[in-house]
Amino acid sequence: MNSTELLKYSLSIEKSSLVLKNAQMINVYSGEIELCDIAIHDGIIVGIGSYEGIHEIDMKGLYVAPGFIDAHVHIESSMLSPERFAELIIPKGTTTIIADPHEIANVSGIRGIQYMLNSSHQIPLSVYIMVPSSVPAMASEKNGSSITVTDIEHLKHHPRILGLGEVMDYPSVIRGDSDTHLKIKSMKGHVIDGHAPDIMGKDLNAYIMSGIMTDHECTHVESLIERVRRGMYVHLREGSATRNTEVLLKAVNKNNLSRLMFCTDDKHPLDILNEGHINYNVNLAIKQGIHVVDAIKMATLNPATCYHLDDIGGIAPGKRADLIIFRSLFQIDPIMVIKNGHLVAENGHSLFHPKPLQDPSVMNTIHLDVARISLDLKVASNPVRVIELVKHNITTKQKNANVKIEHGKFVYSEQADVLKIASIERHHGTGLIGLGLVSGFGIKSCSIAMTISHDSHNIVAIGTDDHDMRIAIQRIHELQGGIVISSKGKVVVELALEIGGLLTSQDAIYVANRIQEMKDVLVHQGLNPEIDDPLITLSFLCLPVIPQLKLTAQGLFDVDQLKWVPIEI
Repeated sequence: MNSTELLKYSLSIEKSSLVLKNAQMINVYSGEIELCDIAIHDGIIVGIGSYEGIHEIDMKGLYVAPGFIDAHVHIESSMLSPERFAELIIPKGTTTIIADPHEIANVSGIRGIQYMLNSSHQIPLSVYIMVPSSVPAMASEKNGSSITVTDIEHLKHHPRILGLGEVMDYPSVIRGDSDTHLKIKSMKGHVIDGHAPDIMGKDLNAYIMSGIMTDHECTHVESLIERVRRGMYVHLREGSATRNTEVLLKAVNKNNLSRLMFCTDDKHPLDILNEGHINYNVNLAIKQGIHVVDAIKMATLNPATCYHLDDIGGIAPGKRADLIIFRSLFQIDPIMVIKNGHLVAENGHSLFHPKPLQDPSVMNTIHLDVARISLDLKVASNPVRVIELVKHNITTKQKNANVKIEHGKFVYSEQADVLKIASIERHHGTGLIGLGLVSGFGIKSCSIAMTISHDSHNIVAIGTDDHDMRIAIQRIHELQGGIVISSKGKVVVELALEIGGLLTSQDAIYVANRIQEMKDVLVHQGLNPEIDDPLITLSFLCLPVIPQLKLTAQGLFDVDQLKWVPIEI
């Protein structure tokens, strides 16, 4: 129904199909809370004021706000198919997401992106896509596929493609790499998302001048302030392992508020079930003293403005009827969620259950010969380079340490918190393997292997015993992707991720239960309590575009120096 046909409902010549009576409406445009009726017809808000409807719901003073928008998320980090992800987040009040599918694109290329578009086509969650820009994350990476300028040109006219996904290879942007700049140029006129972990000064100027418009990698106040000053939008991120929102909220004021928005980036279903989704970011802001309407604005109008989503982001005539209804201004937990004028969730439960798409083009993606894999880490002398974890972050540091060496090989010692880590190429069966050391996990007598390993998504494994590591890797191969924990010669707990080695068709409760089992096992094995999420932390230890020391299938990579380095110092 076009706007002309809807005029009769705005003018009350005819009754609207749905009217929310006596609502306390959050007005993100004026900063007010209005007591009014909200008239809805054909999924569109047609009037604010006093209305009668064919169907009326008396809000009795309940609060009504626009549906929340996650301004930057990787669905793959939930390990759920898009259909299952919608079931999980809609009850939390998120009605729109800006998804960057660079995880599945690193495995299956353009087929992976097409799977994400197809599987999210007819679900009550608006899924917009940013075409991945950095697949692979660096030209030297050994991933499964690539996204070229030609691919971007092919995809960019799709109605749910909004722009270019986070440009992760920030060094290539700053030094003027032609291929990277061609990708940015190909998306001129669209939103270009950034990924610039706290770069400042002239490097930041060069990055922005190249066309980058947003950044979600701020970890301190000064970084946020400088980005806003230079015209960027900044996402305040609250994921499972990267929790930056509370720190960054200290920089929020009336002058910079319009340039700030919320995202989750990477959040496990267990945490979404326990904490919430974007409503969790909003609630953190409210607790930190941000006015409730301003906090909601950061989750609605601001991302809608940034990503040119003109039909959502506020409650006004002509906007899509994506609404959340809640009781308290101090803790937003939706009791009803309306999507396109239809009730889709109530009291924390989704009212829809779509069947996940089965797509053979993104299945059976594990190709390796386990028998060829050697986990012997040869070490000539001490001291050695060790990847050291950083609290509440996916960045790492280089730690210089002395380790136990026997017959020219590293040997695990329970007295030292140093584990072996392996990155194993799994896309093309090359047998390539990188080996290194990591400290900070604290676990004893167990191994973890998984096919979630940003961004190339090779197999990453850590452990105290080579035999257990090999058992976990072998089981990964049998499952064709997933997470496996082994101990004392047997598999203890596993989660199959049959879609690209990243996602499953199982529901959020199933996945959350498996993740909780894994965390319980790791806690029993001595997991460092300062690690927010051991699985997400592990998954980022192989990403060579986030400082400082990382491991790829080619070996140890020093991100600051942009070069591979030996284990020995």
